[in-house]
Amino acid sequence: QVQLVESGGGLVQAGGSLRLSCAASGRSLSSYYFMGWFRQAPGKEREFVATISRRDGSRYYADSVKGRFTISRDNAKNTVDLQMNSLKPEDTAVYYCAASNRVYAVRNTDLYDYWGQGTQVTVSS
Repeated sequence: QVQLVESGGGLVQAGGSLRLSCAASGRSLSSYYFMGWFRQAPGKEREFVATISRRDGSRYYADSVKGRFTISRDNAKNTVDLQMNSLKPEDTAVYYCAASNRVYAVRNTDLYDYWGQGTQVTVSS
């Protein structure tokens, strides 16, 4: 079983950038079909942000972050990162890293099996 730990969150002004990192231990990230990032704002449900496929490295993004966020994976370091640029106040949320054993998981939150504790991202206007 894998343990996931997120880091890199913080407070940033609108228009700024942050880079989140998800470090895995206990199992190689390359053994999971998808490694994804999700977020949850206060009073809202957890939502999909981005994911990357093990099979061919395909990347999928929520429409709200497309063109601003980039997901990447480093198998040697066993990490998955999320580069966030042009941040907006509506990006404020707790960001979670997750791993899925399901080949069709993609954007479906319910099909991710392992989750980190989350890291807070706050974007001020």
